[in-house]
Order: sequence, then structure tokens, then C-alpha cells
Amino acid sequence: MMSQENESETADIRAKDRAHVWHPMMQHSELETRDLMVIREAKGSTVVDSEGNSYLDAYAGLWNVTVGYGRDEIAEAAYEQMKKLSYYHHMQVTEPAANLAARLADILPGDLNHIFYANSGSEANETALKIARQYGRQKFPGQNRYKVIARYQGYHGFTFGAMSATGQVTRRSKFEPLVPGFKHVNPPYCYQCPLKLEYPTCGIACVEEIEEVIVREDPETVVAVIAEPIIGGGGVLVPPDEYLPRLREICDKYGVLLILDEVITGFGRTGKLFASEHWGVVPDMMTFAKGVTSGYLPLGACAVTPNVFDAFKGEPGEGKELSQVATYGGHPVCCAAALANLDILMRERLWENSRDVGAYLQEGLKKLDSPFIGDVRGKGLMIAVEMKKEEGGMLDAERTGKVGAGIREAGVIVGKMSHVMTGPESVFFLSPPLILTREEADRIVAAFRSGLVKIS
Repeated sequence: MMSQENESETADIRAKDRAHVWHPMMQHSELETRDLMVIREAKGSTVVDSEGNSYLDAYAGLWNVTVGYGRDEIAEAAYEQMKKLSYYHHMQVTEPAANLAARLADILPGDLNHIFYANSGSEANETALKIARQYGRQKFPGQNRYKVIARYQGYHGFTFGAMSATGQVTRRSKFEPLVPGFKHVNPPYCYQCPLKLEYPTCGIACVEEIEEVIVREDPETVVAVIAEPIIGGGGVLVPPDEYLPRLREICDKYGVLLILDEVITGFGRTGKLFASEHWGVVPDMMTFAKGVTSGYLPLGACAVTPNVFDAFKGEPGEGKELSQVATYGGHPVCCAAALANLDILMRERLWENSRDVGAYLQEGLKKLDSPFIGDVRGKGLMIAVEMKKEEGGMLDAERTGKVGAGIREAGVIVGKMSHVMTGPESVFFLSPPLILTREEADRIVAAFRSGLVKIS
């Protein structure tokens, strides 16, 4: 039971929050009668609220606390760097940023060995889109390559360019008109195929649609395709094995850049260091954030191949350089934290635990006997559980909410699809820290069982 002193402190924090904090993705009128948790501390895969309740965080913050909470090694690296050099802008060189770039070049697929730093996944994607457009002008003078093809249900960020690439319509509509030049195609959503086809007889029509759009728009106007290897917040949509290799072929055929957004999937989440490695595909640009620091400090980046990087070389005064700067891009403290985080990730080979425990967790979820579970899908510790009505179609919001409440009551935090599409969004997300044990995976399955009881 919470002490009176602790209860008073919690009430004070909540009062300040209600009065002054604007939370994302929620209706604040509901918060007048509903309390959010006050998260006080965390260790490993567990977070503790101000009332002393412990929860297994099966969402890893927002897909990002990959090495787990409370790693002293990362905190100490940031502290030591802050004492030595708390900040300097990236118009000059700092040791942590240079060392991190070299480290990343060693572990990234193929020849992605030039790194432009940003502060988040949104900024990393915004940077990639700007690089692509300038690349198109400089690599193909006389052509008008500026269009970018993206996918419905994909998510690339909250800044205007990244949001324009995002295919989650309800996140975009209130801010329209958006940046021109973005074209969207159907996602590889085999469970509920938007093209009403079935794999494998579909011929992977969703990827062939990308070539059709390139041709219809005129290849000399298309500069890039941007895609998450596995669509994350849009439903954890794992493409058929033929999809990404075919996409690489299409991009090569028309001289179109392939940008892979590994903001969620990078750094071990899917059972490989990078999700693109499942299919042996190397993009022209890769964006990442979340797992590069495990959320300990904000950091994002865009990595490019020499082909892209060299298009920006020229004589002084020629104007070929990338004219973008971020005050906190390549922040030395954030880079120091990232280096310590990568030390842990590589030393403990956490992508292997993600692969093994993720497969175990998926198997356990698939064994749940419920008419309301429609599909369990994912790779590694990136998993979706899609709920359905008995007669088909997504489960209604009310019953989905009851399941979610039951999971939380059982001491497990999961994510849920939100603001992606109209109608019910009855998909739960699991992306726990990559240190997850089998015993903790069993707890997640048991929590789902408890949640399903609420509507059985």
C-alpha cells in the first residue's frame, strides 16, 4: 500500500502534469477523470510506478529500450563525456561522433559508411528525403527527380517531409496540405491484403505496384522509394521473402534510391542486427534512431553509400554540399552513450536472444485458444497480435480496450495501434527489451490469456 507521503507526492505530480503537460496521441478531456501512471524507476525489463506497482515493459518504452533499463555502463559513459566535453557543434570534430561513425560503418550492411547525425528517427528520415532530392538534381542534371514513393500504413516521422512520406492517413489529414511529390502504394499486408489477393499466388503484386507507379509517373521524376523493412506502428507487417529483393531490383532498374527506415527494426530488434539482413538487401540509405542508444539519450542518423555521398562533392562555391545543420546533431554525450550501448549489444549478442526468445514468445501466443485472435506475426522481438471478431474483421474498440486493460492488470505493458486507419485498430504490439527471458515471455502470454478472459 502506498504511504500517505508517497500518495501526496504522486497527487502533486499528477496535478502539475494535468495543468501544464500536453501529452501526445490522447484526448486530454479524458484525463480529467483518468489517471496516467507516474513512472518512477526501471531496471532490466521492469518499470515501477509511483504507487509501487511493477510492470513488465513489453513495449520497451516506444520500441526503443533494447538493452534494458538501468545499464550503469551507459550512464557512466554519458557522465564522463559530459564532464570532459558537454557539447560542441558538429561543424568541427568531436571524438565520440567520429568513433561512433566508424563503429557504425563497421556493423551496418554493405557499404553504408557515411553518417549524417540527427536527433530522432523523424529527423533522420527528413534528412534522408532532403538528401534524396538534392542527389536527384546533382546526379541527374536536366531531369526532374523529386518524387518519393512510400507505402500506406508506413510511418516515417512527425516532421513535415517525414509525415508526407507516412502512409497513416489519420496522422496526416489534420495537417494537410503536406509536402508535394509523395506517392503511396499498398503495403505487404498478407493477413488482410488490400488488393484482395493471397500469397503466394498473388505474384507479390504489392511490390510490382511500385514499378507500375514509377513508370506511370515517369522514371525521370522519381528519386527514391522509402520503406520500413518491416512496417512497425502500421501493424508489424512482415513482407514475403521475395518482396525486398524485388524492390531492390526495381530501384536499380530505374536508378531510384532505396531508403530503408530501420528506426524500429535496427540494432537487433528482429533477430538480426538490421532487418534488411534477413533478405540480404543493402539500401542506398538507411535511417535509424531508437536502438542506437536504447533510448538513454536522443540520437538518430542517416547512413549513405559512397555513391550517394560522392554526389555531394564539388568545388568550393559550387553549392553541392548538403546545406543542413542540426544544433544537437552528433552531440558528443549522445554519441558516447551510443558507443556504450553498442558495446553491450555486441558483447551480449542480443539479436540472438531476440531471435530465440522472440520465436518462443510467438509460439506461445499462437497457442492461445481464443476466437478473438486473428493473427500473430513478426520477427524476433517485434510482434503483433491482431484481434478479430468471431465473424471476421477487426475486433471493436470496446472489447479491444477490455483486453488491453486485462493485460495491464496482469502486470504487463504492451503497445496498441493508434491513428493509423479509420475504424477499429485492434492490433497489440510487443517489442520488449532484447534481454527478455523465456520466463518473462511466459508472463506476457499469461497476461494475454488474462486479457482475453475479459471478453470470453
